[in-house]
Amino acid sequence: MSGGSGEEREQQRQTSPLPGVSSSASTSASTGPGGRATPEMKRSTVRSLIQRYFHQLQSGCGNAACTNANCASSGKVAPMTPNEVAARALQLFSQDAQLCENLGQAEAEASPSVAPVSVISTLDIDMLSPNDSSSSSSNSSSSSSNSSTSTITSASTTTTTSTQSQSVPAPKSVSVPGASASPSARATPPAAAPISTSSASSSGACTTNLSAVKSLEASCLISLYEECVKKDSYDKLYQAVGDVFSCVERLSRSFVRTPDAEEEEEPPAASQPLFPAKPAEPLNKEQLRTLEGEHDKDEDSTQQAGAVASTDTAAAAAAAAVEPEVENDDDAGPEDVDDEDVPMEPAPKCEAKAEPVDPSMSSDTLVDFEGLRRVQRLLFASKSRTVTDKLTSSVIQLADWIHYMRRYTPDWEKVVHCLVICFDLATNTNNMDYLDRVLPKLCLAAASMSVKAQARLARIWAAHCSDQLQTLVSSCQQQITLQVLLDEESVRENEHIKCVTKVLKIVFYANILASELESPSCRVSADELAECAASTSADGVPPEEDLFLYNQVMHPHMPKFAEDQMEKALKVSAIDCRKPLVPLEEFYNEALSENIQMHHDYLSYKSLAMESEVGSSHSTYFSFMLYAFILTPATKVDALYYDSRMRMYSERYSTLYSIINNFGQDGQDAQHRPDLKLTVRRDQLINDALVGLELVAMSNPKDLKKQLVVEFVGEQGIDEGGVSKEFFQLIVEEIFNPAFGMFVQQEETNNMWFNATPFENGAQFTLIGIIIGLAIYNNVILAVNFPMVVYRKLLGYRGTFCDLRDYSPTLYTSLKSMLDFEGQNMEEAFDQTFKISYSNVFGEMVEHELVPHGQEVLVGQHNKQLFVDLYADFLLNKNIQQQFNSFRKGFEMVTDESPLKLLFRPEEIEMLVCGSREFDFVELEHSTEYEGGYTEETQIIQDFWKIVHAMPNESKRKLLEFTTGSARVPVGGLKCLRLLITRHGPDSDRLPTSHTCFNVLLLPEYSSKEKLEERLLKAINYSKGFGML
Repeated sequence: MSGGSGEEREQQRQTSPLPGVSSSASTSASTGPGGRATPEMKRSTVRSLIQRYFHQLQSGCGNAACTNANCASSGKVAPMTPNEVAARALQLFSQDAQLCENLGQAEAEASPSVAPVSVISTLDIDMLSPNDSSSSSSNSSSSSSNSSTSTITSASTTTTTSTQSQSVPAPKSVSVPGASASPSARATPPAAAPISTSSASSSGACTTNLSAVKSLEASCLISLYEECVKKDSYDKLYQAVGDVFSCVERLSRSFVRTPDAEEEEEPPAASQPLFPAKPAEPLNKEQLRTLEGEHDKDEDSTQQAGAVASTDTAAAAAAAAVEPEVENDDDAGPEDVDDEDVPMEPAPKCEAKAEPVDPSMSSDTLVDFEGLRRVQRLLFASKSRTVTDKLTSSVIQLADWIHYMRRYTPDWEKVVHCLVICFDLATNTNNMDYLDRVLPKLCLAAASMSVKAQARLARIWAAHCSDQLQTLVSSCQQQITLQVLLDEESVRENEHIKCVTKVLKIVFYANILASELESPSCRVSADELAECAASTSADGVPPEEDLFLYNQVMHPHMPKFAEDQMEKALKVSAIDCRKPLVPLEEFYNEALSENIQMHHDYLSYKSLAMESEVGSSHSTYFSFMLYAFILTPATKVDALYYDSRMRMYSERYSTLYSIINNFGQDGQDAQHRPDLKLTVRRDQLINDALVGLELVAMSNPKDLKKQLVVEFVGEQGIDEGGVSKEFFQLIVEEIFNPAFGMFVQQEETNNMWFNATPFENGAQFTLIGIIIGLAIYNNVILAVNFPMVVYRKLLGYRGTFCDLRDYSPTLYTSLKSMLDFEGQNMEEAFDQTFKISYSNVFGEMVEHELVPHGQEVLVGQHNKQLFVDLYADFLLNKNIQQQFNSFRKGFEMVTDESPLKLLFRPEEIEMLVCGSREFDFVELEHSTEYEGGYTEETQIIQDFWKIVHAMPNESKRKLLEFTTGSARVPVGGLKCLRLLITRHGPDSDRLPTSHTCFNVLLLPEYSSKEKLEERLLKAINYSKGFGML
């Protein structure tokens, strides 16, 4: 593909379909039997082209004088993330954009050979759009005319491609007399057969007979590689890679770390010859039984695979019954009989004496990572492309076997060993062809494992591959983004996206385990919650006499089906992680979040909930809400919005049904409303609101989940959302006023905190919790400044020393210096006892002993950690326990059935309550729409945005409040706010007006910019109350 006229480009397609590929080569490689191009070849070609565009955008062609605007070497390519580069590569491919010739020559020199046709036929063909299958059939007429090109239709774009191939000497035919496969090896799907070329046979080359390779070690494979390089023949290496990497049994015994010292007397496995020259030993009874059924190998491969799977079910189940830590050679299959070819492992007798442990709780592995990575560098730097292609097809074959045998409970410990090796190869290579073809298959295999096996894999990655987690995250994100861009309409049905998402969850928890964690966990147990519920309230009222009949222990926040089994198996949570190794924001996938169609995903979530209620254990539904780490906060807000609206509609219909059934009965009509209506006076806002909510919470707490409708006495405004926004804004200002006495403001951070000695009882804190819950439930952003520890506590975690950083930075720094002090004279240096003092709401100093007789206990090196922990626990938990329990109770009364805890982390809940901190009016300008004759080019609109951008931030906030009813930025930034500016008549002296319920600004077409600015500023500075236009 090169620049030029359409005729020149068409002629070039006919003469040389791909850059750097001769027409004869492409013709011979791109056609199958009868001169037809196979779908596998077409997909390989498309993948190769997209990869070349990707490398051209990311690395360039190396020509400093390059003029291609789509090449990094020209300096005209803007900086982009890997996901953006992948998307741009797809776009260039669909546009048939120019490819640098130097790039093609460099690739040809770096990769002088490609896999033969028989190997290409085994490539993974599932990574492209479903449209490919139909397109290949529709173009049979063109391919049958012996043309070197084949047309593939994807996303309504027709692109001419051909298979890139170069003639290379293929490995000699290899036969293994007397070799028998283990049961697991027989169950493996058929791999690409060793290749025998006509050139080799015609030259009189003899056929080499080699025994099957049963295991590999790094030193052994490196020696074999060097031998092959000297002889310029890669037959042995080709077979060794194929034999080992295609079989779980063999690969699970390969790349094992150096054995313990007590085993060093035995000869090392690496010194054993991979291909023994002696004749094959006589077969034992088990090997003979294995060979009995091999007479039907010529049958259809599909039937053969099914037969093998059924005959080996018992063998796989028997292997799974063995403890993963104790290897039994008699039960592992015939390949385990020959100990000469098996690398040494820790002695079974030593492991048998150890007490059994849960493998998922262990992070140890026998994989030799250092040797494995040396081997990886050698293999992918090899001049023989056939070896890397054989490695690719073998790993794909291995992954397919794991996926197919998942129902027969294979030995997951061996599978984990194999996947650790294969994933490490994938994350340490720059070979994009290997990565694109192998990674989806590995994800399919890993997603098929049991939860305990996945937890085991997460622990191994956290302990041994923490430096590779960022690369693995990026690779998985690129795979997901690529699939989304290929088919945006069927994202939720794409199996590749689902499998990669499941693996990304394993990486997510591996990242948590590899990070700084709370030890022990700060999560509040169910028993502690029950104890808090059973304790008396702040004013001494027993719980049975409480005004609000609600117990959050009896209302679980997380449905049973949505409980994270991985979190249970690992006994860790993302909230336990203070400083993640890979930032958790890196796990967001914006392309997926934008195309997920959350209303459909929410329906899948509800379907899973219904199936869980009826006891169904087999479901075909998949919901990304159960993998919330991959969704952006804005998408999660959409999910919460749909859940709230569904519950509002349910309560509305239930109430209407009750009204109809009870129509005409005395007193019934007034008791039921389809909404939650609050009628308040502006001068008595707190009293009216709290009394109204108290009556509802006492009579029927379920009414709190109806849609809120607010009416200000004496005003004509109808609440379609805007009136409620102002109500919440005004009541929050009143409640959090220090003069009200329920919260105190911390001067250092300007945060609000619970008053330890309030004037009000616990019921008032419950009502405030209800108001915060109602704001989230009705999708209203509040001007609330809580430290992060409040949101952590709302999710069921207690405050710890690390939370003091937000609560009081000065105190945190002081206590941190105490912990860092190493001197032995600590008692004299700090002169601190276990008696502390703090200031109450009246400014008086109050003393408290953290332990009995704390005034007599000095803080020293032996007890400084205890002092810090008790100090933080008192300030953040015990001192406000009664007040916070009441506050959380009111919050849970509204949000107990919503997926809040499932979707959001504490920092995301803060964003949900308080809005985003990104205050970018340029984004608002780009997302604004116009009506009534206004457009972006209208003079008054251009003047309007010039005035707005020149405003100070305080005036911008007032404008935002004037048009939307809230001065807070919604989650996702101002680009998520849909502002509508419409023409409100010709030039006049009228002020601009707005419909805050619908984010509409009514702007007259003023005659000058000066008049527009004067009218606009007056409108936003004097905008209290509601009226009818």
